[in-house]
Amino acid sequence: MPTDSATFDLKPVFERYIYILNIALEAVFLNKFRSILTALGIIFGVAAVIAMMAIGAGAKQEILNQMKLVGVNNIIITPKPEKKTGETSDDESSDEQDVGVRKEHKRFTPGLTLKDAESIRKIIPTVERISPEIIYETEVMKDGRRISTKMTGVTPDFFAVFGLELQEGNMFNTEQMREGIPVCIIGPSIQSRFFPKENPIGKEIKCGHIWLRVIGVLKKQDINQSAIDNLGISDYNNTIYAPIQTILRRYKDRALVTSSSIQGGGGIFFGGDFVISYGGSQEGVEKNQIDKIVVQVKESAMIGPTTEILTRMMTRRHIGVSDIEIKVPELLLRQEQRTKDIFNIVLGAIASISLLVGGIGIMNIMLASVMERIKEIGIRQAIGATKKDIVFQFLTEAILLSITGGLIGIILGLAFSKIIMKIAGILTIISPLSILISFGVSVTVGIVFGYMPAKRASMQDPVVSLRHE
Repeated sequence: MPTDSATFDLKPVFERYIYILNIALEAVFLNKFRSILTALGIIFGVAAVIAMMAIGAGAKQEILNQMKLVGVNNIIITPKPEKKTGETSDDESSDEQDVGVRKEHKRFTPGLTLKDAESIRKIIPTVERISPEIIYETEVMKDGRRISTKMTGVTPDFFAVFGLELQEGNMFNTEQMREGIPVCIIGPSIQSRFFPKENPIGKEIKCGHIWLRVIGVLKKQDINQSAIDNLGISDYNNTIYAPIQTILRRYKDRALVTSSSIQGGGGIFFGGDFVISYGGSQEGVEKNQIDKIVVQVKESAMIGPTTEILTRMMTRRHIGVSDIEIKVPELLLRQEQRTKDIFNIVLGAIASISLLVGGIGIMNIMLASVMERIKEIGIRQAIGATKKDIVFQFLTEAILLSITGGLIGIILGLAFSKIIMKIAGILTIISPLSILISFGVSVTVGIVFGYMPAKRASMQDPVVSLRHE
């Protein structure tokens, strides 16, 4: 039958190649030390590619996480730190310019205020949301426990801008915002410290000199200290949030402090834990009513034009005094990502060169092996081995070396990635794709660089080979 005939024809071919494979395996294991040295280039090449791609994937994930933390399409407006008395800039060297700059610094500006935020909301049509913030360091107390943490006055837009969600409870409502009712939303770290075994919703916690009723708890956010330091964001897990009007009415309104100081007042007392004293001069007094305004733009393409409009608008509102800074963290992060991508491409290229060097090493060793085994080749040809058999034998040896080196390299690459993450503190993410790519390249290298020695072996003259000593 045709089926039996086909099976009969394939069986000897299969057995023939199994026999050649056994010869190749025997040759590889007969010279174990040389085989290991031959595969070293492939081993370290594959390991380096996997480790570098893991570092690159980790860096990309960190950037994406940081983008989530700073919000999408956000522009941040903050007060510019005031110069200390006697401090001058490099531009203030000439006499006339020095006088002009000093006059500018003497102009009165109310600093960053809620009116600025409202003006931005009303005037600029590309703005999606706007979130003013007031940030204070305060002491939190309950049942004998006391810690120092941040209390931030915000609006409901704050949580939408930064993508923060509640684990339980409710957001601030209109009445609480308008009347400045003493309520708060706490981070999960605050909950674990002060309400470890009870539901905090409806309970009270003392912030500074005022008791605030907890109405919500935020979901835990994955955030590291470097992101807090580099991006200037707050630790959402360890912060207490209150309506911005609650902060202004029940704690302090720095705009009032500024007005009093200009009129020559001597000091103001705000409750049991907040005391601000000042003289008749404005210098040294916190003049900014709010600490930050976060503007969320509707589309990424509008960030540039909106930033330019904001700069001109704030300059006019502040009478030409340069007392604020405008930053676009997403653009900074994208620039950082591009830099890291270029760096990772360079590292990947260097690692890939190791694979090329490993392939050249395989080719050199296999060529030397052909010269050593010329007599063996002659004997095999004399007893009936074809040129195809000789090519397959030496090519199989090269592929076995590259496959073994690739497998060992994968194990080392995984180990290197974990070691780098633990010792250097760099996030590494190993993807199956990087393993497949590096292993596939190692096998391809074995085939490409093993073919030339195999072809050379098959071209040997049997008579000359048998006479070779």
